[in-house]
Amino acid sequence: MEDQTFIGRQPIMDVKQQIIGYELFFRHNAEAKSAAFEDDFKASTTVLVNTISQMDIQLLLGDKLAFINVNEEMLMSDFLELMPPQRTALELLRGIRPSDEVIGRCQALRALGYKMALDNPHLSADSQLLMQCADFVKIDIQTADIPELSKIYMQFNAPLVKLIAEKVETEKQFEACTKIGFKHFQGFYFARPETFSAKLINPTFDSVLGLLNKVNQDSENEDIEAGFKRDPALSFKLLRYINSVGFGLSCEIESIHHALTILGRKQLYRWLTLLMVTAGENATPPALMKTSITRGRLTELLGESYFEKKDRDNLFIVGVFSLLDAILKMPIDQVLEKVQLPESVTDALLNRGGVYGPFLQLTEACEDADSTRILELAEHLQMDSAKVNECHMSALAWVETLGV
Repeated sequence: MEDQTFIGRQPIMDVKQQIIGYELFFRHNAEAKSAAFEDDFKASTTVLVNTISQMDIQLLLGDKLAFINVNEEMLMSDFLELMPPQRTALELLRGIRPSDEVIGRCQALRALGYKMALDNPHLSADSQLLMQCADFVKIDIQTADIPELSKIYMQFNAPLVKLIAEKVETEKQFEACTKIGFKHFQGFYFARPETFSAKLINPTFDSVLGLLNKVNQDSENEDIEAGFKRDPALSFKLLRYINSVGFGLSCEIESIHHALTILGRKQLYRWLTLLMVTAGENATPPALMKTSITRGRLTELLGESYFEKKDRDNLFIVGVFSLLDAILKMPIDQVLEKVQLPESVTDALLNRGGVYGPFLQLTEACEDADSTRILELAEHLQMDSAKVNECHMSALAWVETLGV
């Protein structure tokens, strides 16, 4: 059986939760628990070449860095130079020995413009020799308690080196790392809060929810337009989005009335779901917002050949709304009490069930680069890995065009 290949992408953020780069994960089969190039060089280079050849780096990354894991054999090969130097950080895996040849190769790559990132140097006895080449140092915070983490930070902190706290999974961990001095972070804390607490939805969210309900109930255009006019910021956001390059309209939308005429109800509903994750004074962290919108687009693309247009709109809504609990910091069932959605959408959001549930599950597996789960769900949906990857790449690229 031919190997199935998958790609994953996880954001790396600064202290304001602005995305500075993405770690790209490549898996050459469903059993691979780590980056493909740790197993077989020939097979893994084929995977990476095929993946790179299928994606537009500019669209995939925007203006961000790509962090790619490399072992010693990959580091010493010319193959790495397929990636654009100014946009690539090479993450040196711990098995790399700091020989004269390795140090020389790292220096040569840096001279070309590549960045170097060390993977958990505190766990390697001879990592200090590689520090002279380091632009980034990544520390897995699960390998140390807070006092130890503070010592590790002091050991590797240097004026020209950016330390990245890796596997940050909760807000508490994020705050602890920030207190130690870390200014860059990677992990799931922005999308998977540890606990939820009841939170009043601010007026802008209320406005969006009200408009979503009006559109869903097929209210008159005048009623919907009046809803926008009560919230100037919301009107501005809608006009800005639908005039963006990602929307693809040939004419400029100048008024809400014009927007309603041009868009139609289904498209307006879709854009309101986008506004849901970008509205509010307490802005949604950029990484969470982007993850939410990417989920919407990927869920839609995965189900594109299975459903008619109206159902594809629902797939988009399922993906975007699947992170509303994290965005609003309240349980999803409480969120859904405030907006009237089709039962099939609610079933997918609450139980990952119904006709849309499997597509949301596959989207979440892609987000986690969980190859075993991806393959299992893809087979259930009679979809091959090439199709899953194509949808994933397209979704990531589409979200970059929105400028969010």
